[in-house]
Amino acid sequence: MICTELNRSKCKTYLVACEDSHRALLIDPLVENIDRYLALLAYKKLELDAVLDTHTHADHSTAVTTLAELTGAEIIMHRKAPSPRPTRHVDDGEDINIGSIALKALYTPGHTPDSISLYGEGRVFTGDVLLIGGTGRADFAGGDAGDQYDAITRKLFTLPDETIVLPAHDYRGNTESTIGVEKQTNPRIAGRSRQEYIDLMNSLEFPLPQKIQEVLQPNQTAIDDDKMQFPTLSQLNDVRQLDPQRVRIEINAGIPVLLDVREPEEYSGELGHIPGSILIPLKELPGRAESELGAQRDQPIIAICRAGVRSTTAAAILIALGFENVSNLKGGMLDWNDQGLAVER
Repeated sequence: MICTELNRSKCKTYLVACEDSHRALLIDPLVENIDRYLALLAYKKLELDAVLDTHTHADHSTAVTTLAELTGAEIIMHRKAPSPRPTRHVDDGEDINIGSIALKALYTPGHTPDSISLYGEGRVFTGDVLLIGGTGRADFAGGDAGDQYDAITRKLFTLPDETIVLPAHDYRGNTESTIGVEKQTNPRIAGRSRQEYIDLMNSLEFPLPQKIQEVLQPNQTAIDDDKMQFPTLSQLNDVRQLDPQRVRIEINAGIPVLLDVREPEEYSGELGHIPGSILIPLKELPGRAESELGAQRDQPIIAICRAGVRSTTAAAILIALGFENVSNLKGGMLDWNDQGLAVER
């Protein structure tokens, strides 16, 4: 097995490759380093099988889409990833095979709802859930400190003590640690109860990532268009969220307009769509909203997507355009399907 960190910076990208088959995986690649990755793959005569983001990043633009377009690699993320671009979604316990190498996906939410770690070959790639001597923030982008504590203590800390920890970020010049060391010495979580950890994380005041407006929503939506005016974080936070059962009640009462903002292939794909919903992909919504929804401006509108993230952006866009009664389907079609509610395909 080849395992190398490629960026030599606070943001980490890992190359994992099978020496026998010359198949390779890139974990958390950065868009600014695409040329470096492709050059190294060519130099080592490796074929890129897959690119994987351990979670939706808020501090740098992901390179997975461009690398997949250039090489034909599949894009892998957790099933709760909001982006429409993954060609394979994984859940807890699924294997990701690269040649003879098997990495097991561990669902480790808390930093974000779609965070995963990868375990195999004596290593665990922890994304931003567990860092060396720290833990990732849990105060925005759907983070949850309680979920993070559970993921670390019940999943990661049950791995063998000698397991090498390889996080997606490090700000102190560290390159690796072990599960045993983190269990004993990590100042954020070692020796703390769940509530103590939650209280600690809630007391910390993190600055927002410098490029969050330019990075987070494009990564969530796979829209990289300078003309797209994304809502601010405060506008997103103001969107009213409705759980699937509440949406079902409103549909049965004949109340809302159902606006699905996914891509056409998603609308008719494995998750299907809610009967009676209309499709306007998010990237087309600003230009089509007035002509196609203007007559329904005074009606309740519920925005829908895969995981409830892109549709929150859509709802905020509509509110900014003067549509006052707009809500979001919390959890999107994933939660709708998980609750066994009606769909069409």
